[in-house]
Amino acid sequence: MLLVLAAFTTTARAEKDVPIQEEIWALPLPLPMFAYLVRPVGDGPFPLVIMNHGVSLNPTDRSFFPLVEFRDAAKWFAKRGHLVVAPVGTGYGASAIDIPERGIYGPFFSKVGKCTNPNFRDAGLAVAQVDLWIIDYLAAEKRIVPKDVIVVGQSAGGWASIALSSVNPPQVKAIITFAAGRGGRVDGKPNNNCAPDKLVEATANFGRTSRVPMLWIYIENDTFFGPDLSKRMHDAFTAAGGRAEYHLMPPFGNEGHFFIGSPDAIPIWSPLVTKFLDAPH
Repeated sequence: MLLVLAAFTTTARAEKDVPIQEEIWALPLPLPMFAYLVRPVGDGPFPLVIMNHGVSLNPTDRSFFPLVEFRDAAKWFAKRGHLVVAPVGTGYGASAIDIPERGIYGPFFSKVGKCTNPNFRDAGLAVAQVDLWIIDYLAAEKRIVPKDVIVVGQSAGGWASIALSSVNPPQVKAIITFAAGRGGRVDGKPNNNCAPDKLVEATANFGRTSRVPMLWIYIENDTFFGPDLSKRMHDAFTAAGGRAEYHLMPPFGNEGHFFIGSPDAIPIWSPLVTKFLDAPH
């Protein structure tokens, strides 16, 4: 049973005069969690967009995590007629009611293991599993249009989206990532990745089975996953057989990694995303 905790804004008029509304949901998944949701007013069904957020390896930072990092971006997709769900990882924000280092929570949302032997693959696939649960749940509730799902991810959420592509869910027609990766800025140092060669290797492994059309967006002044690393990841992914269109955007603000979180970035990335989504694949 779906629990809608709050519809926390009034209906807003958007482009094309599409009224949208924002809500907070409690999703009764195998691993229950909160989600930010924005959608057109009405019963639907609507095409679905899932937006995967990044991670923080600091438990205190997780407890102060915003409900949604990319609210303006989510509203942009809703204005195009999509039901947008942004699940909030267990141990983040309002759901920081446990000790995330224990049990199932760590593998799902933060842990990749030691830098000497990181498990990038399973960390990505764990969050990808959450996406599959959300798709199945909303399809069973008849709230979404079957086989019309777009997945969007930022940072570790983008990495999970790449992982999701490797299992080729039939419902997912396109995936868009912003600054995707894992293991960035070890010890808070810019351009200091946990194990870049292993990250590239894991990216290639996902590419061997991935066939979902993808759009990868990176920013020149991203100090988590800089241009050299992101290009290596893309080269490895596509050489292995994956389908990914790569775009490196000019520097943005003081730290390009959080590009998607700024409303000022929407005019920059939205033409790319629109062209990608409107193109035949």
